[in-house]
Formats: sequence, C-alpha cells, structure tokens
Amino acid sequence: MGLKRRKFTKEFKLQVIAEVEAGKPMSQVAREHQVNATTIAKWRKQLRQYKDKAFVGNGHADTDEARTAELERLLGRLTMENDLLKKALHKLGA
Repeated sequence: MGLKRRKFTKEFKLQVIAEVEAGKPMSQVAREHQVNATTIAKWRKQLRQYKDKAFVGNGHADTDEARTAELERLLGRLTMENDLLKKALHKLGA
C-alpha cells in the first residue's frame, strides 16, 4: 500500500512562507504545519524566482523553463520535418 502525496494550496504555501518571513523559526513553522523544512525552503525559492507564477496548477508550475523546454522540443521536431521535406524535394528533382 503506497503513501498518498499531500497537496497544498497556493494560499497555504503563501501563509507558511509569510510566517517564516515574519521572523518565526522555520523549524517551528514546519512542526506546526507538519511540513518538512526543506519543502518550505523550496517554496520560498520558487516564490522568489517566479513571483506571481509560483504555485499555479496541480504541482506543475507554469515556469519559464517549462515553456522554454516545450518550445525547444517543437523547434527540434519542426527542424526534422523541414530536413525530411528538403530531402524529398531533392529526390524529386525540384
């Protein structure tokens, strides 16, 4: 029987971060909310890095890196299709 992952809302994460940034010790906040201190540190980093875009969706943040990776995959696929079409045109003598 596997463990079920806990899901935290954006509001919860922001509340926890606010408590830490108000000066409360991270270990105390972690105990009170039953969240690992490393997780809180990760949330703080995400908030600093992505600001308003942090914590959107169901655990899949809409980050610049994700968008860049998606566009790079698309670029690679289109480049391969373009090369294939060039070869086909060359064989047809056009």
